Amino acid sequence: MPEEEVVPAAHRSAWWRRMSPRMRRASDSFNEHLRDTVRTGRRVDESFYDELTEALIAADTGVGVAERVVVTLRDVVRNEAIHDTGEAVAALKRVLAQIMAKDRELHISDRPSVVLLVGVNGSGKTTTTGKLAHRLRAEGRTVLVAAADTYRAAAIDQLRVWADRGGAEVVAHQPGGDPGAVVFDAIQAAQARRTDTVLVDTAGRLQTKANLMAELAKMRRVAERLIPEAPQETLLVIEAATGLNALQQARAFHEAMQLTGLVVTKLDGTGRAGTVLAIEEELGVPVKLVGLGEGIDDLNVFDPPAYLDALFNP
Repeated sequence: MPEEEVVPAAHRSAWWRRMSPRMRRASDSFNEHLRDTVRTGRRVDESFYDELTEALIAADTGVGVAERVVVTLRDVVRNEAIHDTGEAVAALKRVLAQIMAKDRELHISDRPSVVLLVGVNGSGKTTTTGKLAHRLRAEGRTVLVAAADTYRAAAIDQLRVWADRGGAEVVAHQPGGDPGAVVFDAIQAAQARRTDTVLVDTAGRLQTKANLMAELAKMRRVAERLIPEAPQETLLVIEAATGLNALQQARAFHEAMQLTGLVVTKLDGTGRAGTVLAIEEELGVPVKLVGLGEGIDDLNVFDPPAYLDALFNP
């Protein structure tokens, strides 16, 4: 099994170039706040830093993150003797790129590897599961999907549709069954069939509901009993449009589950693109996958340079 993602970097960049126009809403919103900040002939002064901080906050980076970014930018501007605001914004882009320099690979080299997908209701876990199954299949992996959202019969039916589109088999129990038992059976089936990856689609839950969060922890323990290293990935699926509420979600799920990564959906439908930076800077949890569309192939590894190119596109 390959230990690294087999999709070449050139293909990933091509995907982002194709998808970057879909980030127009986020780009327009961010650049609208930057436009007066970098007007022609303006020099870097205190009001520039104030307006830049406001632009970052308006993009939903959060006050603390915005202020820390601007402090770092001040050091760069001073060290590089930058006076022009346009050059300072270019330096801001480099500062953000450094903050976002993280390992974003999916660590699923073991056989089988277990990937838990968690999140609140309506965040897009089921569709993401199907898209991820499709992506892994395209990389030559075999995939089994565990229907661990047992509370709604419709959820199992929806998962079957998306898993079928992704070319993956589904292990499911009757509605109302024990999610941990589904995980147990799915991993055992994967071991028997020598399947590469088990994707676990869990029920949506509010981060404030302790009993539901405990149920996630139980699923994790079930996986660990069968495979000591499992789950190799625990991914929180969040909608970009939820803004800083996504940061609150991430805090709670990270505390309960020790997240290894994030999947950001509907990045093309929001002007709040700074949420990605806020979560990564505060929690140190990388965005590993991003969705820009509704198609089965509209999911890719997050590419910070391409993301920043699209965001700063005037």
